[in-house]
Amino acid sequence: MSEKIELEDFIPEEMNGLRLDQALAKLFPEFSRGQLTKWIKAGDVSVEQRQLRPRDSVTVGERVSINTQLEIQDESWHAEPIALDIVHEDDAVIIINKPAGMVVHPGAGNHQGTLVNALLAHTPQLANIPRAGIVHRIDKATTGLLMIAKTLQAHNSLVSQLQARTVQREYQAIAIGVMTAGGTVDEPIGRHHIDRKRMTVSQTGKPAVTHYRVIQRFRAHTHIRCKLETGRTHQIRVHMAHIRHPLLGDPVYGGRFKIPKGMSESCRETVQAFRRQALHAGVLGFKHPTTGEDVSWQVDLPEDMQTLLDALVKDASQI
Repeated sequence: MSEKIELEDFIPEEMNGLRLDQALAKLFPEFSRGQLTKWIKAGDVSVEQRQLRPRDSVTVGERVSINTQLEIQDESWHAEPIALDIVHEDDAVIIINKPAGMVVHPGAGNHQGTLVNALLAHTPQLANIPRAGIVHRIDKATTGLLMIAKTLQAHNSLVSQLQARTVQREYQAIAIGVMTAGGTVDEPIGRHHIDRKRMTVSQTGKPAVTHYRVIQRFRAHTHIRCKLETGRTHQIRVHMAHIRHPLLGDPVYGGRFKIPKGMSESCRETVQAFRRQALHAGVLGFKHPTTGEDVSWQVDLPEDMQTLLDALVKDASQI
């Protein structure tokens, strides 16, 4: 099955001189660089009505056009009747409250039980949308709101809003250590040069901006609210670890667990039992692709994270 793709954009100033494949990856992040390179080599991409090679450079102001057929669904993507917590659904979008433990996309070792499998059962037409309509991700162990596009028009609109940094994404997290105040982390993020499964602050990475503010301080932790300008892989987890306040329970960036001096036994047991990063995507907002109206949704903390917070509050009251 395939879908006709017709896209057009102009090379912005910050992409002047980039390779064509690099520029396309930034202009159209909903498609993989490998897929875009195939289209370039197949002659489906034109720059000012010229055919270029992937390595050829582009110039600010040039018009880039893609006219091709997208092969829609990976053979490993199939519908599964999995229950979904649907916060909102209309003809253009679905808003999902994702539980901890659910992978968003099928991949190596995760061909079943993913959000994509569940969505294809709920809305079969998503097989005709790139990546089954999913335009952004949250990690397997992170909970909260995700937006899914049900039409190509909605997909293009939401992707454009993400690129323009106008989508409202607000998270709650519990960080290790007592923060004195909120702030902003403006540090680029890229793949770790040795461990390619990890991300890290890197001057060769992509721009990443996280705003955070303190909600409540505890004996040795801080409840914070984070707002994203960008959406890099593991962004909040990497940025908080970079400023030496990794998220509680983070198995990758959190470091070794240390028992805070004076913490009650019951609180210590609750903290040690929390085996995922304490991160929840609680607020999501954007301009509706069809109506143009500002829309937003908010969901409460999941039970395990609320239990964790309650234990920290009780412990702090005993100081």
